[in-house]
Amino acid sequence: QLALATRLEFTSTSRYARSLQLNRETPDTLPRTMHIIRRATSSLLIASILTRGISGFGNRGPAASASAATAAARSFAQSSTALQSIPTGMAEKVLQAPKWPPEWPYSAEDFARQDESDDGIFYDTPRLCYHIDDAAVSALTKYYSENFKDGEDVLDICSSWVSHYPSEWKGGNVVGLGMNEVELQQNKQLDSYVVKDLNKEPELPFDDNSFDKVTCVVSVDYLNKPKEIFAEIGRVLRPGGVCMLSMSNRCFPTKAFRIWLQTSDLEHIFIAGSFFHYSGLFEPPTCEDISPNPGRSDPLFIVKAVKKSE
Repeated sequence: QLALATRLEFTSTSRYARSLQLNRETPDTLPRTMHIIRRATSSLLIASILTRGISGFGNRGPAASASAATAAARSFAQSSTALQSIPTGMAEKVLQAPKWPPEWPYSAEDFARQDESDDGIFYDTPRLCYHIDDAAVSALTKYYSENFKDGEDVLDICSSWVSHYPSEWKGGNVVGLGMNEVELQQNKQLDSYVVKDLNKEPELPFDDNSFDKVTCVVSVDYLNKPKEIFAEIGRVLRPGGVCMLSMSNRCFPTKAFRIWLQTSDLEHIFIAGSFFHYSGLFEPPTCEDISPNPGRSDPLFIVKAVKKSE
């Protein structure tokens, strides 16, 4: 509703500004024009936050009490600079020789969220928009086109109205699992879908060894039971199957878990990689930086791991 009202207000503003130009209004009308434009701009910003999330969570400074995992990630990432100036290859190095703590290093507080109300309420309204910019979307689709094979069975968790799979790809059994049925109904790349809240029930309703690929697009930071969910991902993947997490710097901050908001983009790579590591079901995770225009569009990182052979 806010987005619609904002669109109407912005349209009205544009028409008013155009009429001023056409009618050559006098300078004493400009204060009113600028006031309307400022109102429309502010409303557009709020609407954007509600529909797409907020970007720019790159460097937030040290948390008040860093967990063991945060400290381990930060020991690597502190040697880097801000996201916009990450040197080529730096993101990939995060997972090349990671120093994992010997045991699961996270506490329940690490996965607490600002808004602990029922996620079904937050996701009840369909968001038929991209959550990363067009350049990042194109980069993700291109990556999938280079890494998917025809006939593969794929599960898209935290799925939505689009999975960003290449249009020419001919999948086998392609299943989406998400929170909003209206969005899932719009996804023409899915053969079927399941509406399920993994934060309430972190079990995947599929048989063992059902899929060749599992994808998750800019959503791992909303999964507050990652230990259980990554064990499930490993269970439903076939040996040699791959889980691909795509990650950017945009999120809904009230629903992202705490440790994500307290850490940088390089640290996010470490944290996501650790979820694979501690499941015990995957080969060592790796990262690929596929950001299309570093510093000029949304960054995009792929953290992935191959399920171990049985």
